[in-house]
Amino acid sequence: MNFRTWRSGRFVAVGATASLLTAAVVVAGPPLICHAFDIGGAKSLPFVSHGWNLSGDESYDTKGLAKDSVTILDSSSVPLLHMETLRRATLYAKTDPQAAKQLLLMVMARAEAEQNSAKPDTLKIFDAGYLVEAYQQWFGGGGQNPARGVDGYLLVKKALALRGTDGEMEFAAALITMQGPASEHQEHAAKAIAAAITDELLARNLQSHFLGQAQTMAEMISRRAETKVARE
Repeated sequence: MNFRTWRSGRFVAVGATASLLTAAVVVAGPPLICHAFDIGGAKSLPFVSHGWNLSGDESYDTKGLAKDSVTILDSSSVPLLHMETLRRATLYAKTDPQAAKQLLLMVMARAEAEQNSAKPDTLKIFDAGYLVEAYQQWFGGGGQNPARGVDGYLLVKKALALRGTDGEMEFAAALITMQGPASEHQEHAAKAIAAAITDELLARNLQSHFLGQAQTMAEMISRRAETKVARE
């Protein structure tokens, strides 16, 4: 299966260098979408496909997407489960514009309430930022994207600032910044890889291969990006 090289809604990659060898950073698809995350035996949204995308055989009713997604998010404190749930939710949302809007509104409302709280639930803020960035990568910058013009990365950074270092959230931030800003991407990647020493689930995800490529997720995010980026 062929995939076009993805472009984020915020940045365009011009060039990059790997650790010792010069190489272009080419990702075969949006990293928040085109890679199913390992969540162990945890429950997420129903998914028939054994790959990263919907198979077309799903019987899931997207009218319940917002409520079902938030129920799963509220039931777990594991960021990787949140990432996979929001990844699947984004795939379903692309097939149902109304469900896409409802999900975004509900997740953003959760985040806004937490930002005004004395003891904010940082995962709810993270969820909002992650969903926005997933929408940006999968819907693109057109009018069908209900998150058009919103910078989810800022919310992810706010969640990390409030929470402190969290390897799984750093992994998410590294994927979001694959095409810049380069310095921030490298910082997130280094923290994620370091945290994998004591986080078995994170380690398994970093050791997995992106879309069957030779490089692992850890190798992909740890490239030393000397990348020139420009806002679209």
